[in-house]
Amino acid sequence: MNYTRPQLAIVLDPIRHAFVHAKNRGIRLRYLTEITTENISFCKQLLSTAVSELRHLDGIRGNFIISESEYLAPAVSFEKGKVAARITYSNVKELVEEHEYVFDTLWSKAISAEQRIREIEEGIEPIRTRLLDNQEEIIREIKRQNNAANKLSICTAVGGIQMSYNYLFDSYRNVVDKHEKGESKEGLRWLTSIDDREAADLVMVFLKSGMRARHIKNMPPLNFGVSDKEVALTVEKMEAGKMSRSFLISTEPLYVEHFNNLFDELWKNGVDASQRIKDIEQGVETSDIEIITNPKEGIGRSWDLIKSANQEVLIMVSTANAFRRQLKMGVMNLFKEVCKEGTVKIRMLIPAASDEQTMHTINELSLTYPQQIVDFRIADESLRFRITIMLIDKKDCIIIETKDDFAENSYDAMGLTTYSNSKSIVLSYVSIFEGLWKQSELYEQLKVHDKMQKEFINVAAHELRTPIQPILGLSAVLRSKTKDTDQHELLDAIIRNAKRLQRLTENILDVTRIESQSLQLKKERFSLNEIIRNVINDVNNQAGFRNINNNKTVTILFEPKEDVFVEADKVRIYEVISNLLKNAIQFTKEGTITIAAAGAGAGAEKIDYKEVIVSVKDTGTGIDPEILPRLFTKFATKSVAGTGLGLFISKSIVEAHGGKMWGENNTDGRGATFYFNLPLSK
Repeated sequence: MNYTRPQLAIVLDPIRHAFVHAKNRGIRLRYLTEITTENISFCKQLLSTAVSELRHLDGIRGNFIISESEYLAPAVSFEKGKVAARITYSNVKELVEEHEYVFDTLWSKAISAEQRIREIEEGIEPIRTRLLDNQEEIIREIKRQNNAANKLSICTAVGGIQMSYNYLFDSYRNVVDKHEKGESKEGLRWLTSIDDREAADLVMVFLKSGMRARHIKNMPPLNFGVSDKEVALTVEKMEAGKMSRSFLISTEPLYVEHFNNLFDELWKNGVDASQRIKDIEQGVETSDIEIITNPKEGIGRSWDLIKSANQEVLIMVSTANAFRRQLKMGVMNLFKEVCKEGTVKIRMLIPAASDEQTMHTINELSLTYPQQIVDFRIADESLRFRITIMLIDKKDCIIIETKDDFAENSYDAMGLTTYSNSKSIVLSYVSIFEGLWKQSELYEQLKVHDKMQKEFINVAAHELRTPIQPILGLSAVLRSKTKDTDQHELLDAIIRNAKRLQRLTENILDVTRIESQSLQLKKERFSLNEIIRNVINDVNNQAGFRNINNNKTVTILFEPKEDVFVEADKVRIYEVISNLLKNAIQFTKEGTITIAAAGAGAGAEKIDYKEVIVSVKDTGTGIDPEILPRLFTKFATKSVAGTGLGLFISKSIVEAHGGKMWGENNTDGRGATFYFNLPLSK
């Protein structure tokens, strides 16, 4: 076994003859060395004439020869190409066995000489990973890597930049020169964290030399440099200006590709070093924006920020469901912990919930926790967001996306979490919160006012209803007993206006029922065509029909092709059709009003239809463009004769039956058509 220099084994005749003689005697002679371009010819001669087996191992230092019973090694260092002046010899069994073990270990890690010779002759770079812990060797290897690189990407802390400036600056300039000459596309890119003026000045030196650099806030745990073929990374933290004690250098393609991809991702999120340096020079505060994709990490970051609050926490919850999920996670215990010293105030804005249980919970919490600790406000339900916003001390902002609002727990419901300490972003959201907070006060006041108003209207309508019926009844009795024609006209006027007041009272009560969601339907199966004919007959028989049209002719057409049956509230559907017909008469001085009811929603001919569509088409003035956008809202009218409640009530009745109502001006420019649909009776 041998672990020595191939040049001496060939050039020095005594050594060469000894190897040849041993081989001829049948002794297995294994030779281990580092095969390089300088000694490849000697290695070939050894392999062909003097040794049984030859292997290559990177970075061999030292020389020794060992047999089954003896050990021989230089005792002192020697000059290149010369024999050592003194040697160490031993036949101590323990020492021989120890070096046999060392040799066998190294031999197992080596590759065949044939493979290494082929790699050198064909220019193949071997895949190898080495740990270097000698400073001179580290500097030499990094310089070699830099000089051979066509592109170089480096990610280090400022300490690594200082070290590079002290030891490796010229080799980095070589990469830049290649780029400037067009020999490489990317040149040298540098990522670091520029946190103060000293770091900015150092990076500026590199920028002026033609290198590109970007600033990143959160450095990865490893400092590394990667070229197109090799990667070098530190094993421990690099102190300012000092060379790391250990470097891992590898040509493994998987490692190289991984660190190149890692660098590219970090580079995309970096800030141009020139802009960062300018901000430092101008004293501009830095800001971070971070996207957190893991829901668990997002919630953890949110709770940590709330715990770090010193003055105020503002929370705008996306939906009532999100609020319920936060309660389930124990957010109130978190609030207790944050507010126990009495220095932190928490304000929470929650969209109004439609279910009584959630509203009851919110009201209970408002009573349990005094406003000095947590102040709850209920916002209008229409202000529901897809995000929950948390603002801490007007310095930090967390935005949590709601992905699935019907999920049981927060982890499944959450999407992305975004963190930012940008002053402009945080203060913008604070301004939005404060605006909505004040709006919530008005919302509460409006709810109280609205409740009082509805109660008053309801009482007033019922009070009006009581005397109207006697007026109508007594007027009718009086008219039947009076033969004077003039008195008949006066009594007709009383009856007509009392009925008008009665309709207004009923409309007001209907609006109250609709808005309180207490409108009751008494459904039964009936012929829709029959109801339409009844409405037409009643309208034709009314004296007001002639007065509305100023004695001009309006023809009402209804020619059904087949009988249509629905399951609905007969009285309410009569009311809807009557409203639409009277509305059409009011705006049609002369012409035709056409009513139609046809099955729809399936196919043709004898196929069962799913619904019926009723239309009332007139040739009147049409829908005023000013009214059209709010056609079915309360009090939407420009007529002095109407209250603007009829269409609102009609649409609400149809929707309570599961149908829809809509209206449009006719395409020929004459009049309008109103439609509504209802499910057909099975």
